[in-house]
Amino acid sequence: MPKALNVIKDEHRSLGAIMHGFLFLVDEIRAERMQPDFRLLNAMLYYLENFPEKLHHPKENDFLHRYLRLRSPESEALLAVVEDEHRHSHAQSEAMIAALRRYQSEGVAARDAFLDAVTQYAEFQWHHIEREEDQILPLALKVLKPEDWTEIDAAFSAHHDPFTSDERIKEFRHLFREIVRLAPPPIGVGPSNSG
Repeated sequence: MPKALNVIKDEHRSLGAIMHGFLFLVDEIRAERMQPDFRLLNAMLYYLENFPEKLHHPKENDFLHRYLRLRSPESEALLAVVEDEHRHSHAQSEAMIAALRRYQSEGVAARDAFLDAVTQYAEFQWHHIEREEDQILPLALKVLKPEDWTEIDAAFSAHHDPFTSDERIKEFRHLFREIVRLAPPPIGVGPSNSG
């Protein structure tokens, strides 16, 4: 198994963990079992906005997709869909940020719009991750050559691509730990935030 595939799946799991936590909080807030912790919500949103856009998607587009286009021209339609989803993901995260800002400033009147934006984002991301893991990754295993994987693995394993640095990786790892520290059980180890 190429190292890059393990890194992609690990990154998907990290995004999935944050999304599961976000959805848990959304459900608790919607049911009025929990008051919003805006510090935690902002941290989760920052992670979801930045990690995919600045680290994960650029590596997929610039390395994995580039070699798939080279080795499997018929994959172009599928890659176009996935890359369009990457752009849509960014637009959705911006919509969540705007909705959270309104919720913070307007209170309960803007709550449901924010909660709905989070739910829509998570549903979209689950479908996107499923498409990548069920279609893109198996295709890559089938058509890419060992020399292709050498460069792809280096980009994903060493994180030496033009869009990121070791400091950026450390930032997201620290942020992930901070989210776990702030989040209440069962998604984290922070204090209960019952309302």
